[in-house]
Amino acid sequence: MSRLVRKSPSVCTDLPLDNPDVCAKLRLLKELLGSCFGPTGRLKQIHNNIGGHVVTTSTSSVLLSTISSSQPFINMIKTSILNHVCRFSDGGLFAAILCLALIEQTKRSALGASVAVKVNKRLLGLCITYLQREDCGCKVNLDFCSTQNLIILARSIISSKPACVLTDPETLHISKLAVQAFLLAIPCGNPGIVTLGRTVIVSVEGHSVLHSAVFPGLLVDTTDVSCISKTDKLHSTPLSIVLFSASLAGDLPDLGNGTIEVHPGADTDSQILDELLELGKQVVKDEVKLFVCQKVIHPLLHQYLRNHGVIVIERLGITLMEPMVQLTGAQPVATLHTAIPAKAYGKVGDLSIMQFGSKTMLHLIPAGESAICTMVLCHRNETMLNELKVVCQKTEHVLRLTLREPSALLGGGCTETHLAAYIRHKSMNEVTHAASVLGCSQTDFLLGMEGFCRSLESVATTLQHGGESSLIDLTHAHHWTLAADVMKEPIEDSLGVCGCGVVQSSPGKKWTHLNTQHADISPAPLSRDTTLQPCVLDSFPVKLNALQVAVETANLALDVRYIIQDVN
Repeated sequence: MSRLVRKSPSVCTDLPLDNPDVCAKLRLLKELLGSCFGPTGRLKQIHNNIGGHVVTTSTSSVLLSTISSSQPFINMIKTSILNHVCRFSDGGLFAAILCLALIEQTKRSALGASVAVKVNKRLLGLCITYLQREDCGCKVNLDFCSTQNLIILARSIISSKPACVLTDPETLHISKLAVQAFLLAIPCGNPGIVTLGRTVIVSVEGHSVLHSAVFPGLLVDTTDVSCISKTDKLHSTPLSIVLFSASLAGDLPDLGNGTIEVHPGADTDSQILDELLELGKQVVKDEVKLFVCQKVIHPLLHQYLRNHGVIVIERLGITLMEPMVQLTGAQPVATLHTAIPAKAYGKVGDLSIMQFGSKTMLHLIPAGESAICTMVLCHRNETMLNELKVVCQKTEHVLRLTLREPSALLGGGCTETHLAAYIRHKSMNEVTHAASVLGCSQTDFLLGMEGFCRSLESVATTLQHGGESSLIDLTHAHHWTLAADVMKEPIEDSLGVCGCGVVQSSPGKKWTHLNTQHADISPAPLSRDTTLQPCVLDSFPVKLNALQVAVETANLALDVRYIIQDVN
């Protein structure tokens, strides 16, 4: 009989934000995530202390899912940020840094948690209302007649992930490929409900990033190229294709669930092989040129098909099944016990062989219009290639979000500083009314407002990792970077353009350091005749949701009274 051990009582932590251990872990998490933020962010290597693969990354989705904490309070914040990343693919670091900054500013101001929560909710509402206005000063409309802003948006996402280790020409090349793949995945001229296509990513290690390319259609690994002529083409197009989701290895377990009755003395292996060969005969009779199976094909069936000029692809994998169906129109066959119906066959427009390093790939070109394309990503080593693949997948998702909301926000920290200046000006003009509505004193409201605005500004300052100074101009309230070693006077000679690239320094402008006291300003709208174009853009739906998640998660954390943890 097992020895009985008395159950330990649950551990209850009262007011976790007053606990030094919790506060220390929050500071550490903020420093960890903040040091990864932006194009010059520092990389992180994560390794389990009991062994395993070393992960090098600066991407929030990889970073947050890899690190672990025994503190439920930390895990609550981490889970909330990861939920945002799962839905929007980007903006995780922004949301996390802003959330932790809001908690830190509230603690520093000694403002009551309940008051801080109410003030944060009100100011979040002001932010959302302003950002959704047509005349918002930090919002850019995306025109799908030109790919310029789409490429800038893609480049902003890719360049903010330094673990990809890309040069400027490589970043631009991958950005153009991401936009090209995004556009190829949008079907054209189809009436009714539009279904977006797929971009399949193929990784090739050991080659220059500039060798990466996008191809319409599907590229699949194959070793069966003997049936293709020396010209690498099959000209009797379109080609008929059959697609199997069932295993054709000939094993009894592959026949499915249920009871199998076997007569005494019956040779089951021969009977199954006969079924497979009958299947092969029908395929040859129906003039199928491409035979594809998600799983394994029996060697004799494989050889029979090759002898009759059929190209065979096996072990396709479940991830390529849906793109294959979309590309060819074939219906996956899930059994070998019945004749293949005519409607199950699909079509391929053409085939060719492509070589990428050690990979020999069969290029399936669609017979008609298809929104399936393949992105071949090349990089110098596995670590960089894995990070680049993750970043390209996220970039594609963010670009797809522009179809729902064709807008972007100015990047480089300019949206945060502009928004903070707008909130300050708006709040100062209605402080009496706001304090009355929230049921707090004007002093408390101003404390909460200042903490909220400083938190936004701290996100902009977190972009600096080399000792640079963050400035704000007192005209448009954009973010500027002053190098650490610059001693020039006047200051405008050293600034050039703002973080997003649309405002140029001039002798008439005034600047002040971020997170310092300065006169209240109403951010002036940008001139419509400016020749400068933004060089950094952030996705509007991503950042809007990240802003909401950050504030709501911070409010949730401020509202936690007890943490009850079962330690058994």
